[in-house]
Amino acid sequence: MKLPLSRIAEYLGVQANELGETFNRDAVATGYSIDSRTIRPGEVFFAVRGDRMDGHDFVQQAIEKGAIAAVVSRENLTALTQTLGTTQSTLIPVEDTLIALQVLAQAVRRLWERPLIAVTGSAGKTTTKEAIAHVLSSRFRVHKSEGNFNNQFGLPLMLLKLEPEHDCAVVELGMSHLGEITALAQIAEPETGVVTNVAPVHLEFFKDISEIARAKYELVESLPENGTSVLNADDEYVSHFGREFKGKVVTYGVAPTATVRAENVESRGEKGSVFDVLAGDRREHATLPLVGSHNIHNGLAAVAVALERGISLSEAVASLATMAPSDKRGQVVRIGNITVINDCYNSNPKALAAMVDALAEMPATRRIVVAGEMLELGPQGEAMHRESGRHMAEKRMDVLVGVRGLASEMVNAAKQAGMRAEFLAAAENAGEWLAHEAQDGDVVLLKASRGVKLEKALEKWMQSQSIHPSEKPKRTTKDQRRTTNK
Repeated sequence: MKLPLSRIAEYLGVQANELGETFNRDAVATGYSIDSRTIRPGEVFFAVRGDRMDGHDFVQQAIEKGAIAAVVSRENLTALTQTLGTTQSTLIPVEDTLIALQVLAQAVRRLWERPLIAVTGSAGKTTTKEAIAHVLSSRFRVHKSEGNFNNQFGLPLMLLKLEPEHDCAVVELGMSHLGEITALAQIAEPETGVVTNVAPVHLEFFKDISEIARAKYELVESLPENGTSVLNADDEYVSHFGREFKGKVVTYGVAPTATVRAENVESRGEKGSVFDVLAGDRREHATLPLVGSHNIHNGLAAVAVALERGISLSEAVASLATMAPSDKRGQVVRIGNITVINDCYNSNPKALAAMVDALAEMPATRRIVVAGEMLELGPQGEAMHRESGRHMAEKRMDVLVGVRGLASEMVNAAKQAGMRAEFLAAAENAGEWLAHEAQDGDVVLLKASRGVKLEKALEKWMQSQSIHPSEKPKRTTKDQRRTTNK
């Protein structure tokens, strides 16, 4: 949202005498940034401190690129004034630059005064956010958070992009510690909260899954009494979140008690799923072109939110049919006659199991899982990786390629269960393996935690195919093919 610098200073509690004599109070900010590399002329730069970098080291660079002001900490003001000389008049001093970013974001959200939907959960929150925004866009002008901008830095930046022409907004709230969702919800002030599920994610920072559930419940606690909670009726934890909520509770899932529920589910493999959606006495047939039946819950959440915003069931369900997967989240890629499910943006045991289940339903010559280690699982990490390996064997995957760290435990468990499995140290090694081993008719799943950067395996594989066309995967003979489920 565009704001004059005088108003920004006012929201941040900065006194007039703290600003430089030539500070241009009437200049209007056209945007906001914490990254001097991408800042554009007319934007305000917030010099926030991260784990590895301090934004104050890049204030001069931001101003040279056209930033009309920089929000800096008071303790750095003297040093910056000496460094910048006459351009110090562009500085807005505050006690804490991150808090200032969040305060301004909250002020903009309150100025905007339109419905805001927040989504959280252990898995599927980004896809659910995208689905909600997609369905709502059939009727409204929707602002949505980009990618997974869902933390103390990303959420404020998304809120600062709210504009008067937006009818509603959909944001994502992430967390790795208790209290973080409460803090984010205080900034975003959602009227509607969607909780997708609770799973053993971030166990490095929690003593058990019940504590994770407690953290996710913070979104429901943060909603106003006249707000709406949209909850997964099939999740053993989330299904109870509405018991003490004083506002409206809407549930979704396959449970017969769900407000919005799915029946007659049929998998179409890489083409997604078809199913009936029921809401009250209404029924519509839905097509969802996202791989895996677990995505049905994400679609149902979107329909539930749409109904609350006044969109008809038929219109909401029709919108599902035009959805497309987000980057690295279930994208279907072709390499010759090989099908690749690129789901490598992130991973956890629940999400990995869901994609393995989806792969098991797809016709293929061979089903190959390239799975990187799953991070932040704490003391249970080794056991959870072993369970994932056993699950792949139970679902009769043909080959497992484990990549990096604890993925070795996954490989060992799969081998013990009689499955072919190999461990590789890095994503690039997996790309080389695929270039030589993958064959026509194979379906390959790529999935790993973000830190593994498993997309490098796909990049390496595709590069090798274009550079060495003679080494493209060979066609298998007819008697080697298996086109039905095992």
